[in-house]
Formats: sequence, structure tokens, C-alpha cells
Amino acid sequence: MSRLITRRRFLIGSTLTASALGLSGCDVLVENPSVQQALRMAEGLTMRTQRLLLGDNALAREFTAADISPVFRANGTSMPDGAQYQELLSKQFSQWQLEIGGLVERPTKLSLAALKAMPARTQITRHDCVEGWSAIGQWTGVPLGNLLHSVGLKPEARYIVFHCADEFEKTLDGSGWYYESIDLVDAFHPQTILAHSMNGHDLEVAHGAPLRLRVERQLGYKQAKYLMRIEAVADLSQLYGGNGGFWEDRGYEWYAGI
Repeated sequence: MSRLITRRRFLIGSTLTASALGLSGCDVLVENPSVQQALRMAEGLTMRTQRLLLGDNALAREFTAADISPVFRANGTSMPDGAQYQELLSKQFSQWQLEIGGLVERPTKLSLAALKAMPARTQITRHDCVEGWSAIGQWTGVPLGNLLHSVGLKPEARYIVFHCADEFEKTLDGSGWYYESIDLVDAFHPQTILAHSMNGHDLEVAHGAPLRLRVERQLGYKQAKYLMRIEAVADLSQLYGGNGGFWEDRGYEWYAGI
């Protein structure tokens, strides 16, 4: 058995164990500050171990066209119901723009046409969902690192945050907007792309049209869909629940490496 397969099984098993704790009535334990600190330490060890063993630029496995799954389930939201997204969809995203800002030297906005005109990368990879299913698909899009180079990150930037169009869950504090984040190691990884096409066609709505993140060395909930804005930040503590992502604010690990 390869090291990669062994690690994947270990991580999925760890995630399922954490989920089982919540389902079995251990929420009080998870809310305990000492337990939270222990979980954060374990997560940090997982990230450092993966990067030490595999290297920052090690590639996720890529497949052939013959391996593409005949059915690729949609993860998360399949149709944002917000008025802004519905208006953009009605005009086939001709008026949609990706905003790139935060700690950058040259904030910018890019249309879908402009993104499609940029040099692209195509990769056939496996999507691993935390729910236990996997599927292989072909993704084409702009390498995120190229965009970040073009806008120029300020020295204090440490994370890239992805703000999305889907209000996945309305919460009492109003933090139901889906968002995700990655550090600069993953942001500049060659397989981290902003995908506008899947299996040779424009993204369907269920799969994140007009643009979604593909960060291939992490689990499916990190693959943010319906991108609207990218923000470079120095830390994550001031965003929504302060844990770097919609699901992370609800107990998932921030680093979901596989």
C-alpha cells in the first residue's frame, strides 16, 4: 500500500472520528478550551507532517480522460438563491466580475471572459468528499499563483480568502455566507486553480458556475464554489467565526489535506 493511500485513509478516519464525537453528544468536550487547543495542535502537526513528507509542491495524482467519472455529484449548495447571483445567472454571467483585493498592491476586477483568455491549466483529479464519496473530473482554469503575482501581494499577506455567492445557512449572527481560505503554500501550488470549466464545458451551476476553487491536495469542502471575491489577509481571526471557513467555523479542520 502506498504512503499516499495510507495517509488518505488515516485522515478520513480521523475526520469521521471527529464527526462521531459530535454526533455522540460530545459537543461539550469539543467546546472545552483545552480540547480545542489539543485539536488545533493535532491539525498543525498533520499539516507540517504532510508537507515534510511530500514537499510543498508535491502534486496530487492526476488521471486520464478514461478515468473521468460518469457521474460527479455536486458538493454543498447546488443553486444559490440570493438575488445577486440569480441576476448574474440570468445574464449568463456576462456582468459577473471577480474582485481581488485586501493586502495586494494592485486591486483589480476581472470578467469571466478575461479569466478565460488567460493562460490556463487543465488537470484530471479526484475529488474526495468528507462525506465519504469520491469522483474524478477534469478541471480547467487559471493558476491562482499567476493571479496573485499579477496583483502583487503585500509582505504582510499570509492567507487567501475566497468569498462566495451562496448563503449556505442563515445563522443568528448573519455569518451564513460560504467562504474558505488557504495559506500561501497552497495558494501558489501548481495545481491550485480557479476553474471555469469542467470536463471540457463551462461549469454548471451545481458545480460552482461561473468560477470555483480547486485546491487538489485538500478535501472537498475546501473547493469553494460561486466565487465572487478573493481577499489577501494577514490573519483569519476577524473573518466571520474566525476559523478560516464556513465549515471550519462549525467544527471542521481548517487544514483538510489528503
